[in-house]
Amino acid sequence: MKYSAYIPVGNVTPGEFQSMAAVAGMAAALESAGFHGCCVTDHPAPSAAWLHASGHDALDPFTALAFVAAASSELRLQTNILVLPYRNPFLTAKAATTLQVLSGGRLILGVGAGYQPEEFAALGVAFQRRGALCDEALQTLREIWRGGAVTRTGMHFDAQGVEPRPAPAPPPPLWIGGSSAAALARAARFGDGWCPYFSVPRLSSANRDTGITSVADLQARLDAILAARAGQGRSGPFDVAVAPARRPQAISAQEAELYAGELRALRDAGVTWATVFLPHPSRAAYLEAIQWFRETVATQL
Repeated sequence: MKYSAYIPVGNVTPGEFQSMAAVAGMAAALESAGFHGCCVTDHPAPSAAWLHASGHDALDPFTALAFVAAASSELRLQTNILVLPYRNPFLTAKAATTLQVLSGGRLILGVGAGYQPEEFAALGVAFQRRGALCDEALQTLREIWRGGAVTRTGMHFDAQGVEPRPAPAPPPPLWIGGSSAAALARAARFGDGWCPYFSVPRLSSANRDTGITSVADLQARLDAILAARAGQGRSGPFDVAVAPARRPQAISAQEAELYAGELRALRDAGVTWATVFLPHPSRAAYLEAIQWFRETVATQL
């Protein structure tokens, strides 16, 4: 199992996380500690009520990961997740392929349909059409990345013989986020991987309703995806990336043992990438937590 750490570049604490020096230091620490990747999320215009209650800040994912790419040499660069309906798929393809090419092929494009109506309204996108827009974007991205001219008419675009470049080889893998029935079908049809989430109190009610409820539930839904893939004639590697339901709140030997146990259970259920959320009340605390994970958690696995 590989590890992708949430890198808290969206945290707005003054002077702590949002600077070139901060990004360089965190990226270097993650790479030195053996993390295989890092991830950021996507909220261009979140609800203020959500943000100040239980939400979180986010930088633009492509820009943030470009800074991480420049400060590292091996870290995979994961969006977890990019909300596809927010953007024209040709703009998404351009940003993603630019990062893929300039990083030396390190992007993992985790995507989803989104869940926050206020954000859709602010961006001028119909919340009720988010599933159809997500599927349309996935189809369009695949066509763009095959290279050559693209002729396709969508709900909000009409591309007639356009040729977006670069068309990277290989293109970034597409990991499909979410745990609803539609997300499972999307993962089977389009995905190179699946990045669900556990239903925990910190999530919005919409996400809690469709989230994974247990490791056994995770295994059952993964089996359903793999069966659907086989039925569609899709084969080849398929990654599963998920964060344990429990996040470490402190760094201690006891916490390391509990966290390692959760990671071990996920690995045994078929998870190939663990998304790791480390405590980060400050940048110094985050750097300390990275070493704690390396020395006391990873060694148990």
